[in-house]
Order: sequence, then C-alpha cells, then structure tokens
Amino acid sequence: MAQTTSDGPLLQVRNVDIEYRTRERQVRATHDVSFDVWPGDRFILLGPSGCGKSSLLKAAGGFLAPRGGEMLLEGQRIRAPGPERMMVFQEFDQLPPWKTVLENVMFPLLASRKATRAQARDTALHFLDKVGLADFADVMPHMLSGGMKQRVAIARALAMKPRILLMDEPFAALDALTRRTMQEELLALWEEERFTLLFVTHSIEEALVVGSRILVLSPHPGRVRAELNCHQYSLNDYGSEAFQHAASHIHDLLFPTTANDPRPEQKQERAYVAATLHSS
Repeated sequence: MAQTTSDGPLLQVRNVDIEYRTRERQVRATHDVSFDVWPGDRFILLGPSGCGKSSLLKAAGGFLAPRGGEMLLEGQRIRAPGPERMMVFQEFDQLPPWKTVLENVMFPLLASRKATRAQARDTALHFLDKVGLADFADVMPHMLSGGMKQRVAIARALAMKPRILLMDEPFAALDALTRRTMQEELLALWEEERFTLLFVTHSIEEALVVGSRILVLSPHPGRVRAELNCHQYSLNDYGSEAFQHAASHIHDLLFPTTANDPRPEQKQERAYVAATLHSS
C-alpha cells in the first residue's frame, strides 16, 4: 500500500475554524488552523481536551464542515465522507455485533463495491493476518478483548487501501501494556504498508513514538502552537534524556508560562527537532 509520489501535500488544511452549537451557546473548537500532511506521513494532532483535535479529524473525514477555511485532499475540497478516508475510533463498539470478524472487515469493501465477495474475503483475510487475527475470522466481536477489537477496526480500515487513515485516540481506552503493544503493531504495519496516517492523541509520549510529525494545538479554542519533527524517536527511546527533553519541551508549548511562552522574537529551533513555533 505504498503511497504514490506526489508533487504536493496529500491533505491541505487552510485557516480552518470549526464551531458547534450546544444548548447554551456557540462554541469555537479551532481557530485559524493550517497544516499539510504529505504522503507517508504519520501526522499527529496533539493537544489537551477541548482543543478541537477530534473536530479537525472529523472535518478531514468529511463528517463535519468547517465554519471557515478549507480542507483539500489531493487538491479537491473535502465536502463529504469517502472511502479514500477511513476512520478508526476510540470506542470498542464500532464493529457491528451481528457480523463475524471476517464479515466486519469485508463489509466496507462490499458496500463500496470496490471488490467482489471473493476478492473482499481474500483482502480481509490478508489484513486480519497482518494484525494477528487470522485465527479469529469466524469469531463474533463480543468474544474479543478491547485490543483485539481495535485490531479488527484497523484491519477493516486498511483493507480499503485508503489514501489516508484517520485515527481518533484509538488506544486511549486500553490498559498500558496493551496500548504499548498496539503502538508497536501500528508502527510495524506502517513499515510494511507505508500508509498516510492522521492520528489524534492527548498523550505527549504517544505522539513522539507514533508520529513522524506533530502539530501542537493550544487549549480551547485550538490554535497551532508549533509543528515538530519527531521521526527520530521510537518506543525504545522511552526514558532517554533526549526523549524526556522533547516531552518537556512539548509540555511547555501546550501549557506555557509567561517565561517560556513562545513569541515571534523568541523563535528558536531546539537542537533535537526542527520546530515551527506560532504565537497565539
């Protein structure tokens, strides 16, 4: 599933404002957010709760229309959901419970008419094998653990061979050991398939190990505070001095004090990472 070479970004987000209405008031989730996702990126949207990172992901998926600005996929404005953008959610109940594991993975291939039943079966079994669940093809979802359900959801998404895979805190509800295993498996899948990933998390450590690039968003409403390269880190770097320094720097970007709030006249690149800082 290697991405084809492109002269430009796969996904372009331009000056996006997202708003939604509650019973009491209109809420602005993001303000003037811009970034590019290139083919093969593992691009992380990182920020505290309420910063609009999941809203940005839903807008990229075509489920939520921005109030201002635009999102372009391969130069075309995103106006609705499409099979070239597959999403994996945090919730374990995203699998229809009346379908077997195999039927769940086959379903979008058949519904979109991208494959015959025989082709869908072969593709589904291939990706179930990739996530280590080939032996569970005929099992019903209620018989699976949370981590196994997420593996099925990832297999279902990758089976569609999307242009971009959207993941909304997919490991947040898992225990620490399972979360680490899932992170390892996702990175192994990326090494094999080289898909483009847009991934939402509020964990600094997860952002550093899963991502190749991180967009740091400020607390509500979400504004871009910085864009960082982090491809040099892996799960083996947990606890290292460089890793802890990077995590501390990102924490300061997320929750600045008067002393370390990045202003235009203070824009400096750290030695370990190429950073673009944005004043808010």
